[in-house]
Amino acid sequence: MSEDTRDIEALIDLMARLPGLGPRSARRAVLHMIKRRGQVMAPLAQALASVAATARECANCGNIGTADLCPICRDDRRATGELCVVEDVADLWAMERGLAFRGRYHVLGGTLSALDAVGPEELRIPRLVARLAEEGIGEVILALNATVDGQTTAHYIAEALEGTGVRVTTLAQGVPIGGELDYLDDGTIQAALRARKAVG
Repeated sequence: MSEDTRDIEALIDLMARLPGLGPRSARRAVLHMIKRRGQVMAPLAQALASVAATARECANCGNIGTADLCPICRDDRRATGELCVVEDVADLWAMERGLAFRGRYHVLGGTLSALDAVGPEELRIPRLVARLAEEGIGEVILALNATVDGQTTAHYIAEALEGTGVRVTTLAQGVPIGGELDYLDDGTIQAALRARKAVG
């Protein structure tokens, strides 16, 4: 690598670390940005700097926003007594994209995984339990991915909520085994949410 292309190579290496981009895709993206510096690269750099400075995790649900509480948690109209539990923020955004759910969310930050040494204490399960009484939750909808780890986590949460008087449901039809919410179309998510069923 020559001295005068070091910065460009460093940018390509950073871009290649993003999900869905390998070295070749990253190289194409960087070349595209360099050719359109004013229209693409400068605004992107400005947006990245702004998000890096202001983005934070919602103290209540784990969503990403620019304030201590995200817009969903601040919206009194979303206080429906329904709480939708998702694995990560991408799943929350997928649910919101479909406009099928108008309650509030709880982002776990992952799933239980013995292989990755992720136990209940690494997830936001204690905060989930605390929210039930704080927000008058009547139903917890487990919208976790239909993977082994997702289903293990769903069963763990269902057992943890036994005796609380809260109805625990899970998404039903339309979510394939091994499927992830972020990759499902809006119609499939809506159908699964409407046809949710009790856990256990």
